[in-house]
Amino acid sequence: MEQFKNYINGKWVAAASGKTYQNLNPADQRDVVGEFPLSDAADIDAAVKACKAVERSWVLTPAPKRGDILRKAGDIFTRRKEELSRIMTREMGKPTFETAGDVQEAIDTCYYAATEGRRLFGFNAPSEMENKMNMSFRMPIGVCGIITAWNFPIAVPSWKIIPALVCGNTVVFKPSDDSPHSANIFAEILEEAGLPAGVFNVVHGAGAAGAALVEHSDVRLIGFTGSTETGKKIAAKCGEMNKKCSLEMGGKNALALMEDGDQALALEGVLWGAFGTTGQRCTATSRLIVHKDIYDEFTNKLITRASKLRLGPGLDPDTEVGPVINERQLAKIEKYIEIGREEGAKLALGGGRDDGPKLGMGCFVKPTIFLDVTPNMRIFREEIFGPVLSVTKAESFDHAIELINDCAYGLSSSMFTSDVNRAFRAIRDIEAGITYINAPTIGAEAHMPFGGVKGTGNGHREGGWTAFEIFTEWKSVYVDFSSKLQRAQIDNY
Repeated sequence: MEQFKNYINGKWVAAASGKTYQNLNPADQRDVVGEFPLSDAADIDAAVKACKAVERSWVLTPAPKRGDILRKAGDIFTRRKEELSRIMTREMGKPTFETAGDVQEAIDTCYYAATEGRRLFGFNAPSEMENKMNMSFRMPIGVCGIITAWNFPIAVPSWKIIPALVCGNTVVFKPSDDSPHSANIFAEILEEAGLPAGVFNVVHGAGAAGAALVEHSDVRLIGFTGSTETGKKIAAKCGEMNKKCSLEMGGKNALALMEDGDQALALEGVLWGAFGTTGQRCTATSRLIVHKDIYDEFTNKLITRASKLRLGPGLDPDTEVGPVINERQLAKIEKYIEIGREEGAKLALGGGRDDGPKLGMGCFVKPTIFLDVTPNMRIFREEIFGPVLSVTKAESFDHAIELINDCAYGLSSSMFTSDVNRAFRAIRDIEAGITYINAPTIGAEAHMPFGGVKGTGNGHREGGWTAFEIFTEWKSVYVDFSSKLQRAQIDNY
């Protein structure tokens, strides 16, 4: 069995306690990916101390030079793209064509953020006083703790880590214990690109390591992607300790198809949105809202097409839908399927685990579709995080908007219509951080803001230029060259 270690201060080290855990391939749980450190507060403290030791020298490295290192990292990600995609598929399950896209997001982020090293613009403004100049600058925050989920082991960490580094921060990364191997490759790539030892550190483990990172007094910011339940706890602790936090949490995203929408395009969009990544995306299409005039026609097409999706190991090139991440998540999905049955929704496809001879050793759930789902049902309202699609009938366009917004989350949304007026009304009226017109709810691009409203986040946006707002603080500077005391608001009026 391959043994993996933490990456602290440029060295590979075991957990201080010596404890480890095994990571399993969700497509075949007899396949042990490796043994990883089960770290605790001592390991987090060592990583934070490494960050603090090099903090000043990294801040004094010019931002364009920091960007140069990240550009090189993009080149190395490109070179290792196929290798890394297979590593990711083995540890978290989704097909290799998806994990290759995951790596591409990191490549795009590296190249984008590298150029932003020359564009960390401040603002100047005229002073209200004579012979005085007003300026503002972006300043690094300090040690940033990054905690991410398992479903995008390279893309999502890159959205946080790469901008944080370009801004002059140091980083302690606590990856999910369900997809740890990718984090070590991330460290290898940054090291090869020339990142100084101590600037970036990886500490493996479960909840104890994450809690220690959040609670460490020298960690100035937490960037988190994961469940809303955990995110709220992190926000409470960060509030108590007066530290900055950026939360990207759950979603219950809806795709609405109107009677004038392109049904063929919508069909492909629903299949990709609902069953891509086995439904294990915060942006997954978990609710489908169909206008009453085409409800029966479209749902029949959908069930026929979804029944042909190829379920299997992600390393098989013919696979379209891989496994869910582990037995715990599989049990949760099965429970929600049972809840849907009990609530009176019509189970039209799937309905549980695929434990046949080919897939029985993995965590496979059949693509599942419920029809005639109503807003009072839990499968309409609660995040399932699996290949389960709930379909609801809309009486009108306005009713469709109402159904989309009848949700505790507000991450992604979608409207299929050929009416430009309807499209712009949807853009205006849907309560979500992301809205797609004539495309499914998934497909974020690295240079655009990513995040949501309501239960999805706390107001920050990752991706694009907005990420640099998270990882910098503003400093205002006043230079008075009048050679006399000038008291703003007092002497000027």
